[in-house]
Amino acid sequence: MSLHPSAEEVLLRRRFGAADIPPLRVLVESYAAFAGLPEPRRGDFVVAMDAVAVNAVQHGGGQGVLVLARTPGELECRISDRGPGFTEEVIPDLAPGLNGCCPGRGLWLTRLITDRLTVVPGPAGTTVTFAMSVA
Repeated sequence: MSLHPSAEEVLLRRRFGAADIPPLRVLVESYAAFAGLPEPRRGDFVVAMDAVAVNAVQHGGGQGVLVLARTPGELECRISDRGPGFTEEVIPDLAPGLNGCCPGRGLWLTRLITDRLTVVPGPAGTTVTFAMSVA
């Protein structure tokens, strides 16, 4: 752990594909508990991680990289992929159709249940970062 108040402590860095997502949910839940994220927020954090990771696999080249970090006052999850990229504008403002016909439901839900969500497109993919307070 760093002595600098603005530093982050990386708890987990993991490449993943579709088959890795179920065990990754368990691992992220364990690290979230270790970092002090209380229930039911911890469950919401895992739901958000799952939604973003599934998007990375489905739309971002079949795999991704997850970085879980403890920052001052927050637990942060960054998921990067090598897909064609997108921006936050694709996330609907209102709840997408619940019958599965409309895209964006996972990212919409992630924005709703987390304290912070950013989407950064780059030349080699996209990084989605979300965080929750662990105050």
